[in-house]
Order: sequence, then C-alpha cells, then structure tokens
Amino acid sequence: MRKLVVVTGGTKGIGRAIVDKFSSQNFNIVTCSRNSNDLRMLKDEMQIKHDCTIEAFQADLSDVNQVRKFSDFIEKNGQPVEVLVNNAGLFIPGEVINEEDGNLEKIMSANLFSAYHLTRSIVGGMIERKKGHIFNMCSIASFMAYPNGGSYTISKFALLGFSKCLRAELINSGVRVTAVMPGATYTDSWAGSPLPEERFMPSEDVASLIYATYSLSERSVVEDIIIRPQMGDL
Repeated sequence: MRKLVVVTGGTKGIGRAIVDKFSSQNFNIVTCSRNSNDLRMLKDEMQIKHDCTIEAFQADLSDVNQVRKFSDFIEKNGQPVEVLVNNAGLFIPGEVINEEDGNLEKIMSANLFSAYHLTRSIVGGMIERKKGHIFNMCSIASFMAYPNGGSYTISKFALLGFSKCLRAELINSGVRVTAVMPGATYTDSWAGSPLPEERFMPSEDVASLIYATYSLSERSVVEDIIIRPQMGDL
C-alpha cells in the first residue's frame, strides 16, 4: 500500500520537487497552495508522470482557519500521514528598522504559525502509530542573519526553534523531526536575477536529500540538514 506524504506549498520550487520525488517513490500526495490553477496543473502532471493519487486543496496557510480546513481535508482522506513537510512560506525583503508595518505578523503567520498549527493537528496520529517524519523547511537564514532579511529571517530563526522543541518532545515517540536549511535554490523567487542558474542549487537536490533522510532506518534521525551552493551563499 502506498504511504501518504503531506507537502504544504507543493506547486512551486522546492515544494514541487518534493511532491515529484515522493510521487516517484510510490507515495500518495496531499498538498495545498493559494492558487487553484497551479494545483490543477500539478495534479494533472503528477498523475500522468507517476500514476499516483494526489489530492489538492486551495488554502492560504497564513490564515489559521484555513489551516484547520486543510487539516480536516487531510483527515477526510482517511490515510495516516507518514511524512509531513511544512514547506509553505512567504518572503518579503526588508530591514527590521524600516520595513512596512505588518510584515512581521504576515510573515510569521505564513512561515511559523502555519507549521505550528498543522503539525499539532497531525502529530497525534503519528504518536499513536509510533512512527512518522516531520520536515520543517527552515533556511540558512535560520542561523545566519543577512542584510534585507528582516522579518523573514526572524521567522526562520523561530521555525528552527520550533523544530528543536518538537524534536525534544518527540524523542521517545518514534516520530522523527528534521529541520531543513537550504541556501540559494533556483526557484521562481529568483526569476529575473542576473545571476546564472549554475550559481544556485537545483530544487531537486533538496528534495532528494529529504527523501534520503526519510529513507534511513527508524533508529536514526538527521536532525538538521544544511545544504548550500557549492560556490557559497549569495
């Protein structure tokens, strides 16, 4: 029987690569996005490419009420969640001292609170089964501040803290927790950049590393994944 992976923000970039990777390994998929057209295109492509079952739900996870609706959608699927990838997020450049009012609240809701609330709704089933794996998509910005990172960096520091708390709480439960901290990855967010594509990591590399981490014996866990472009950070 195919196992189930839940990937938030699964239509673009790293999220899409994760959906593709797990689909190729005979997983069923539940994913979400703010854009219904992107979800339809992803669903059609993956079903043709991998002959998998993929359920898609339109939601903005920065809204806790929509997180709850997505959680209900997952539960109605009727299949236990083997892997949860908290990938949905938002980046708005700016400096703490002069960025637009409300940026912190907006970014924290998308990058931290969505993962917090969705994890709380799913982890109980993992604890009951004494198995499961939770990946939180952090960032190099989770431990290294940089100019113009502002509220985004604050949110990613907090997400890493959330991951560490969760790991400590679940250490004897059989549920594994991994914080993923990628550097510059070639996604739509870098569209228009004058830098060559070769300067970035491919999103497929991040997805492959996540799958490899999941594939380890249940007696082992990779707590932190740090992956950077060979030529260094941007």
